[in-house]
Amino acid sequence: MKGIGARGVRHLLGGLLVLAFLGHGFQFWRIPLLEVLEAYFYDVRVRLSAPGGVDGRVVIVDLDEQSLAAEGRWPWSRDKVALLVQRLVDDYQAAVVGFDVVFAEPDESSGIRTLEALARGSLRGNGDYQETLRRLRPALDYDRQLAQTLQGRPVVLGYYFSARQAGPSVGQLPEPVLAGERLAGVGSAFVSWPSYGANLETLQAAAAGAGHFNPLVDFDGISRRVPLLVEHGGGYYEALALAVLRTYLGGAALVPGVPDPVVGLEWLDLVSDRGRYRVPVDERGAALIPYRGPERSFPYVPASEVLQGRLDREALRGRIVLVGTSAPGLMDLRATPVGSAYPGVEIHANLIAGILDARVQARPPYIFTAEALVLLLLGLLLGIFLPRLSPLGASLLAGTVLVATWGLDYSLWHQARLVLPLAAGTSLVLLLYGLNMAWGYFVEARTKRQLAARFGQYVPPELVDEMARNPGAYSMEGRNAELTVLFADLRDFTRISEGMEPRALTALMNEYLGVMTGVIRRHRGTLDKYIGDAIMAFWGAPLDDPDHARRAVLAALEMQAALEGLAAAFRARGWPPLVMGIGINTGLMTVGDMGSPVRKAYTVMGDAVNLASRLEGLTKVYGVGIIVGEATRASLPELPFRELDRVRVKGRQQGAGLYEPLAPGSPAVESLGLWQEILVHYRNQAWEPAATRLAALQEACPAYAGLATLYLERIARWRRAPPGAGWDGCTTYQRK
Repeated sequence: MKGIGARGVRHLLGGLLVLAFLGHGFQFWRIPLLEVLEAYFYDVRVRLSAPGGVDGRVVIVDLDEQSLAAEGRWPWSRDKVALLVQRLVDDYQAAVVGFDVVFAEPDESSGIRTLEALARGSLRGNGDYQETLRRLRPALDYDRQLAQTLQGRPVVLGYYFSARQAGPSVGQLPEPVLAGERLAGVGSAFVSWPSYGANLETLQAAAAGAGHFNPLVDFDGISRRVPLLVEHGGGYYEALALAVLRTYLGGAALVPGVPDPVVGLEWLDLVSDRGRYRVPVDERGAALIPYRGPERSFPYVPASEVLQGRLDREALRGRIVLVGTSAPGLMDLRATPVGSAYPGVEIHANLIAGILDARVQARPPYIFTAEALVLLLLGLLLGIFLPRLSPLGASLLAGTVLVATWGLDYSLWHQARLVLPLAAGTSLVLLLYGLNMAWGYFVEARTKRQLAARFGQYVPPELVDEMARNPGAYSMEGRNAELTVLFADLRDFTRISEGMEPRALTALMNEYLGVMTGVIRRHRGTLDKYIGDAIMAFWGAPLDDPDHARRAVLAALEMQAALEGLAAAFRARGWPPLVMGIGINTGLMTVGDMGSPVRKAYTVMGDAVNLASRLEGLTKVYGVGIIVGEATRASLPELPFRELDRVRVKGRQQGAGLYEPLAPGSPAVESLGLWQEILVHYRNQAWEPAATRLAALQEACPAYAGLATLYLERIARWRRAPPGAGWDGCTTYQRK
C-alpha cells in the first residue's frame, strides 16, 4: 500500500467498489441491500407520481360487510350470482363485468344433490316424485342457471394459479391467449406456475373470457407487478385485467412485441377497432401496476345495492365493472406501495385504467444493461476525480452527479415512463464519496491525534484543527521568534492558602485556574504552565499569529474582568477575594520542546520572557492589574494605555517603559493628557508643578489616587535628596 501512495489506495478501493456494483448491474450477483433500497425508491416514486382522484370508468361492485350482512356470508348461491350478473348487464348496462372470485366447486345449496340421491334410492319407484323433480331440476340447478345467465353476456371470470407442485388442479382453464409457438425462442423468463384453481367447466364454457388474478409478490411481500402472461402446459394465459380490457374493447387481438428474441418480450399490444393500446412488460412478462393512489381510487358499490335494485340506473352504464371484495374476512387484502391492506380487486382496476391511459411504467429486459452502463460511467467519473479534489470540490462533484442522476431518473419516469433503477447509482455515488471523505477524515484524524499529542495540552482545539490542515509546517523543535508572553500571579496567596481548608483551597484554585485558562484559550493563547497559583502563557507559537500582542492584551483585560465576576460566587462560599497581577511583554524568544529525557515541555525562554515576569511583579508596586512592556505597547497603537513609569530592573541596564492597558470608556482615559503632562514635569525635575497637578488629579479622578500617592512620595524624597543633572527619569529595582 505504501508503494502506490495514498491516492493510489483510494483509486484501488474505489475500483473494487465499482466492480462490486457492476456485478450487481450485470446480474452476475445481486446485493440484497440494493434490492431493498430499489424497492423503497420505486415505492416512493409511485406515491409521489400517483395522480390521485377517483376514476369513474372502472367501478368495483364490492362484496363488503354491508352486502354480507344483507345477503348472507360468502359464497352466495349461484342463483344469486346469476341475478347479480343479470342486474349488472341487463338492468344497469355495464359494458363488461369481471369477477375477482373463482367458482371452482359445484353449488349444492339448493338441496338438489339430496333430492337426486332420494330419486336414485328410496323414491326410485315413486313416479310423482320423479316427475316433480324433473320439473324442479332447472330451478334448483344454480350452476346451470348461472351458466345460462353468462351465455352471451360480456362477463369475464377469474381464476388463480398456484406455485405448489403437489395438490391437484381443479376446474377448467380457458383456452390460452397465446399458443406456445408464438413465443418460442423468446428470451423472456416467463412466470410458470404448475397448478391452478379454475371455474366449473359449464361456467367457463359460457363466459366471454377468463383471466388469472395472481399478482407477483416481491421479496418484501409487496405487490408491484402483475404477470400479464403466465406459462402453463405449453400455453400462455392472460391476466384478469387484460382479459377484461380485451372484452371491453370488443375482443381485441393480443399482439406480442418482440423486437429482438434475445432481449425477449418488451410489450403487448391490444389491437381493436377502438384503438391500439400498448402495455410494456419486464423480463418476466409482467406489467408494473400504475397505482392512482391509496385505496378507493375507484367508485365502490355494495353488491347488495345492485341485487336489490336500489342503485342509480346511470351509475354503471358503459362502465367496466369488477366484482370483488374489500371485506377483511374474505382474505383479499394485499400489501402495495400505496397501502398495507389494499383490496386485491383494486389492483386489477388500477392496471385496466393505467393501460387505457398509457400510464404503465416500462421496465424492459435491457434495463439492467442500461443500469450497468450508468454505474460504469458514475464509477469512472467519481473514481478518477474524487481522490484528486479537496473536500469542498469532492462534495460539489458528488452532489452534482447525484442531482443529475436523480434528474435523469425523474425525466425518464415522467416523460418516457421508463423505470431506471435508482438505488445502485445513488448508493455508488454516496459510497464513493463516503470512501474518499472517510479516507481523508481518518488520515486527517491521525494527523490531528499526532498534533494533539504534541500540542493539545498547550493550545486550544481550534488551533489544532488549523494546524492539521498543514501538519508539516509545525514542529516542536526550538526556534527563535517574536512572541508575546504573559505571567499572571495572585497577590498575597500564601496568607490566603494558610487560612483555608485543603479541600476548599483546591476547589478555589480549580475554579480560578479553569476560568483563566478558558479566557487564554478563547484568545488563541498557548498555555505554557501553572507555577503554583501563577499562570504562564504565550502567543504566536506554535501557530504563527501577527496579532499575538493584541490577543495577549485583550486576554489580560478579560482575565481581570473574569476575576471580578468570580468575586460574588467566592463570597457566597465564604472564600476570600482574589487580586491578580499580570505582566505582558513582546520580544524575541526561543520557543520549543525543552527539558530532559525524563520530562519536557513546550515553552519559551529568553530575556523578553524574564522581563514579562518582572513586569508582573511590579503590578503590586504601582497598584494596577496589568503592566505591559514597550514593545507590546508599540504593537497596539489603537488601544489606550497609561504610561506608569520608566524602570531599570535587575539584570537589565537599559530602562524600559511600563504601560497599563485601559479598557475603552475607563475613567482613567479622560485624564491621560493631564497625567502625561505630570510625567513630563516629574522627569524634568519640576517638582512644584508636578506636585500641584498630582494633588489636583488625585482629588478629581480616583483612578489615579494610588499612582498620585506613589509619585507624591517620590517627589518628597527627591526634594530632600535631588537625583542630580544626569538623571534619566528611570526608577531602578534590584529585586526580582
